Amino acid sequence: MTAIAQPLRLLLLGATGAVGREVLTQALADSRVAEVLAPTRRPLVSHERLINPVTDFAHLDAAAPWWQADAVVSALGTTIKVAGSQTAFAAVDRDLVIETARLARQAGATRLALNSSLGASAQGNFYLCTKAQAEEGVRALGYPSLTIVRPSLIAAERETVRPGEVAGLWVSRVLGPLIPRHYRPVAAVRIASTLLEAALQGAPGEHVIESERL
Repeated sequence: MTAIAQPLRLLLLGATGAVGREVLTQALADSRVAEVLAPTRRPLVSHERLINPVTDFAHLDAAAPWWQADAVVSALGTTIKVAGSQTAFAAVDRDLVIETARLARQAGATRLALNSSLGASAQGNFYLCTKAQAEEGVRALGYPSLTIVRPSLIAAERETVRPGEVAGLWVSRVLGPLIPRHYRPVAAVRIASTLLEAALQGAPGEHVIESERL
């Protein structure tokens, strides 16, 4: 007789972002998820399976009980414009990503799915280099199951308008099939489903999912 897998506790980081919101919606509707632990700076809409501690991410509590999860989806991220400087941007997209993943691993999490970026590379520009550093940082934490998702431009409704993203999406609509699949925008819902499935499946080893596979 095949054993029935027990529902997992999922730690969701970045639940208020475009991708994170989609992960949250999908996770709360998935019977494989016992509860979602989603620390945020501002309260989310309540749900019976959602634990939503309002958190100061500048002063994380390493002993907080909500680090104790089976799986982690990290969709943390900002922009240099919103953050105000490259230093502030790196503090979120690299340092906070690594630190939250470290605390979850320390508390027992064994599966991590990270939303990164197309072109993440130590030889890239500041943005892409920062993303690569985040990937390296979580890779060093020793998660038995690690999935890194590298989407191209994200197609989503955002609370804050990003002019560069809007322009990129407009160009993609005009050029359509002329754009190589690798560079085409990807719907936030598709990125979210890939992240969630990777975290719940927990396939052993490291897996990198490039944009054309989303």
